[in-house]
Amino acid sequence: MAEEKNHLELSEKNNVIASSDVESAEAKPVVDYDELPDPDAGKSDEERAKLDKALVWKIDLWLIPWLSLLYLLSFLDRTNIGNARVAHMEKAIGMTGRDYNDALTIFFISYAGAEPLTNIVLKRYSPRWFFTGIILAWGLIMTLMGCVQNQAGLLACRWFLGLAEAGLFPGVNYYLSCWYKRNELGMRAALFFSAAALAGSFGGLLAAAISKMDGVGGYEGWRWIFILEGLMTVFVGFFCWWMVNDFPDTARFLTPDEKLRALRRLRADNQASAEKEKLNRRYVFSALKDWKTWGYAVCYMGCLCPLYSFSLFLPTILLGMGYKDTKAQLMSVPPYAAAAAMTVFIGWFADRTKWRGYCNMAVSFTGCVGFAMLLASSNVHVQYAGTFLGAVGIYPTVSNTLTWASNNVEGVYKRGVMVGVVVGWGNMNGVVSSNIYMPKDKPLYRIGHGIVLAYMFLFLFGGSVFMHFALKRENALRKSGKRDHWLEGKTEEDIRYMGDERPDFIYTL
Repeated sequence: MAEEKNHLELSEKNNVIASSDVESAEAKPVVDYDELPDPDAGKSDEERAKLDKALVWKIDLWLIPWLSLLYLLSFLDRTNIGNARVAHMEKAIGMTGRDYNDALTIFFISYAGAEPLTNIVLKRYSPRWFFTGIILAWGLIMTLMGCVQNQAGLLACRWFLGLAEAGLFPGVNYYLSCWYKRNELGMRAALFFSAAALAGSFGGLLAAAISKMDGVGGYEGWRWIFILEGLMTVFVGFFCWWMVNDFPDTARFLTPDEKLRALRRLRADNQASAEKEKLNRRYVFSALKDWKTWGYAVCYMGCLCPLYSFSLFLPTILLGMGYKDTKAQLMSVPPYAAAAAMTVFIGWFADRTKWRGYCNMAVSFTGCVGFAMLLASSNVHVQYAGTFLGAVGIYPTVSNTLTWASNNVEGVYKRGVMVGVVVGWGNMNGVVSSNIYMPKDKPLYRIGHGIVLAYMFLFLFGGSVFMHFALKRENALRKSGKRDHWLEGKTEEDIRYMGDERPDFIYTL
């Protein structure tokens, strides 16, 4: 009887959501969290914990593999131009001088420029519409890239590819934060982002195989790299509509009781406002005025410049070491595999310890050592070892930094804008990445390695140290009651708008 009553109450409160999960988020009725029925009333703590664990595992199985696949395809499609270069793309379409660098740069201009707004669009039109649309778009663009005949066509494709891909990474990070508690988010974000490292590893193997199709259908091997990987993305995109569920309260794979458990556990984690917020410019301005937004943006630029430098130029760096063609493609696989494993480990470790700042410091310092080896030595074996340390020092910090930022902001729109700004600013530094490994600097590329080392030490390592101790100081002030005066004269609505600025909100360090 209790279960039937809970089902009835949830249906009465949310019947529109349950029956129409393709409606926009703005059309959803507001759920009164203070009146959510408890589907587990009368159960022991042990029984509740078991049910909660089963719920999280069910969400994991539905969300994480699919989202990881989407990001693997995304990262593969934006970085396979490096593999196409090894397969002689430049000569085929008459690229000279810095034409290759220009093709990399133009992607990041459109990509980074669109990112800050994408999470608002996602929330407005629902994840299901949003993710399906952008995946089909960039898959089609990638396929057409295999047909370009000159530099102008390549630049046009790279520009539109940046626009189409812009929403996936900030969108998924925001999307995950609407499903998981703060201390669960790091591992899931790490599993998702490890797909980027796997894309590098998988991309090298795939490119080595596809490039053997040189001459098939009258097309060069590098064209088939773009065409086949683009068609693969389009194929996956057709299934996205059925695989993506908008939010926990509309999830088709959850029972009514599981929906209630999902909503209640988010509420217990200070995320009650996530489902009942309406778009308000106050959230946008709050994110832009928050010092944490810009602190994390500095950390993230220290992640992204090295990330794109590494992923776009590793095949080129390996060519400089003396490896050729297919051997260069294959030699890029092991560093990426090591990076994927370290990304997952750091996600798990940071979730358990909540030491996100310490993890960033330790991992980024390891990456600094790797690029110092690349910078200082001309020995091929030392340089190759440096690529391993560089990879494991870059990739884990990307997901860890964004999880750290998401942990420390409350409110779905503020979190969405904050993540969009942080990711957008970080990706603007892809313009730098695209222009620091120049042909005139080969084979040692000391200017490129030096700039990456500076980014990692000053912005990633230094920024993480600053954020850790600044947040630690703020927590001490809040716990001692020295921020309680912020509530004076505030109405209940004003306090709700404060979000993470409330004195009782304690930051993750």
